[in-house]
Amino acid sequence: MLEEILEANKEFVDNFEPVSLGHLPEKKVAILTCMDCRLTGFLPNALGIGRGDAKIIRNAGNTIVGEDAIRSIAAAIYSLGCEEVLVVGHTECGMAHANPDAVKSKMIEMGIDEADIEAVGDLATWIGAIPGEEQNVLETVETIKNHPLISSEIPIHGLIMDITTGEVEVLIDGRE
Repeated sequence: MLEEILEANKEFVDNFEPVSLGHLPEKKVAILTCMDCRLTGFLPNALGIGRGDAKIIRNAGNTIVGEDAIRSIAAAIYSLGCEEVLVVGHTECGMAHANPDAVKSKMIEMGIDEADIEAVGDLATWIGAIPGEEQNVLETVETIKNHPLISSEIPIHGLIMDITTGEVEVLIDGRE
């Protein structure tokens, strides 16, 4: 796979017209969304987000596990000028169907020590398994809004996107 990527990169660079962009997001928005491969190239287009417009934070299930997503959101707000946050979930999310027992079995099969797996605590939470797509967006928005390091002045919006059509529904309008 690496060879294919390097070949594609060479072709891309040979045909690319360089544009100098700053590191601050033009639209002053941070987006927390899922790492689902179907969103690559699809989500930004569906939201009208171009290169240089937004800080996009992706993880399994667009959720808050630990502090990493919060850290990235805080950096986007306080260091990089974001003035709004969008939590964008999507239909048919694989993390809504994640099976921690199957994950554990696969880990053991691939040589991970069972004691190390147990050390993470609740494996379902650790991998980012979610109860349902819409419920997860609502809970994630509340977690961000209630975090002591996120200012109440920042609107936190919750959206759900249809993974097939790209249609977005607002679940929470953070301006209200």
